[in-house]
Amino acid sequence: MTGPAKATAQDVQRGLRRLADDTIAQHSQGFFKTGKGEYGEGDRFLGIRVPVIRKQARQFSAMPLNEAGQLLRSPWHEERLCALFILVEKYRKADAPARKSIFRLYKSNLKHINNWDLVDSSAHQIVGAYLEDKDRALLYEFAQSNNLWKRRIAMVATCHYIKKGDLRDALRIAEILLPDREDLIHKAAGWMLREVGKQDTAALKAFLRKHCRAMPRTMLRYAIERFPEPERKKYLAGTPSHKGATAP
Repeated sequence: MTGPAKATAQDVQRGLRRLADDTIAQHSQGFFKTGKGEYGEGDRFLGIRVPVIRKQARQFSAMPLNEAGQLLRSPWHEERLCALFILVEKYRKADAPARKSIFRLYKSNLKHINNWDLVDSSAHQIVGAYLEDKDRALLYEFAQSNNLWKRRIAMVATCHYIKKGDLRDALRIAEILLPDREDLIHKAAGWMLREVGKQDTAALKAFLRKHCRAMPRTMLRYAIERFPEPERKKYLAGTPSHKGATAP
């Protein structure tokens, strides 16, 4: 089902708000670090599980792009996530002009893509996919941004290329992010390095030989997760903790 092509953001909101659960919302407030000074400060949750949101997104995936954009600007986290699921589905089925419009909408609403699940559910399918046959300078601009979420978008977007065997941008951006102080960036970079290793173990090990002593501990742990335990221990024994990192 793709739902009515003339569905509005309000139609989706009404459906989602009927599914809200205060207990789940309270848990999400803590899980996504919404307290003062935390990375998700001020975010608001309805309390809806991700599979339920995905189901709603599938039902409304035919809605007009401008309505999906309005949904993306919602103050409610789950409504923004639903909008991103809709955009990903639209992008997957779209022709080149429509994909450009989706990418532009995404890029113009980055301030609303402001938590790790929002980034991870969309960056590679939209940003990575769109830039595949284009200049990828935007990824490097994002990687050096002061904005945490732009840096995570830059790293996660490379997953699209990794899956196709193109590892260059993932390795280069992970290198740029080595001095980063945010644990959420360490996790994203380590995750992408682990994905690199699935495609080319030698490429990952070459990166580790060059950088393992400078890598944040979390980044390293994620990167070597699939290595045999004795090998993991050797890397970890030779790599100091990265002081000053913030917990998720």
